[in-house]
Amino acid sequence: MADWAPVVVGFILFILLSPGLLFQIPANGKTVAFANFHTSGKSIVVHTLIFFTVFTILLLAIKIHIYAG
Repeated sequence: MADWAPVVVGFILFILLSPGLLFQIPANGKTVAFANFHTSGKSIVVHTLIFFTVFTILLLAIKIHIYAG
């Protein structure tokens, strides 16, 4: 049985943390912008760091496992 947690958690976080989809940190001229569908280099770096942090916490600290079959 394979552990599907990294795939599922990574996919969900990738969709939710795409810059400009739900929110963008830092936005152009503001700290946070919601659903503006724009992005910048700074926001890509910030969202990447947030993704890595949350992904690591969920998989290593909380030890989420999803088994199929």
